[in-house]
Amino acid sequence: MKAVISLGANLDNPKENLDTALSLLREATDVRKVSSYISTKPVGGPIQPDYLNAVCVIDSDLPAMDLLSVLHGIEKAMGRERIQHWGPRTIDLDLIQYGDLISKADELVLPHPRAHERRFVLQPWFEIEPDAILLTHGAIKDLLEHLPA
Repeated sequence: MKAVISLGANLDNPKENLDTALSLLREATDVRKVSSYISTKPVGGPIQPDYLNAVCVIDSDLPAMDLLSVLHGIEKAMGRERIQHWGPRTIDLDLIQYGDLISKADELVLPHPRAHERRFVLQPWFEIEPDAILLTHGAIKDLLEHLPA
């Protein structure tokens, strides 16, 4: 099933961290497309360094919760510590959309509940899939047009 994953990092060496996360994703899944890396300002949270962000599209046969566990395992293996909400991080992997699955479970909300308002998700996703649709909000092209620059 097709999945859209957002990647972000702003500690240590963000580019190396994104490269490593993508390598680990390639070991666990079938990575189909990867966007360019973009530099973005932090959203919310404490004062912290800018982020490097990307989006990838993968194919996976795993159930959604198992794929989420893979993402969390990669984060843990790379030293991610969840100390502060929206705080700085070595790596952040978010499952944005998984096929046509809609979930409101406490453990996994799909599509990602804030993806429609995050340029750092939509812009790189648009780069690799300009006709993509965020299931609950519509065409990412239209969503991007309504976000502040």
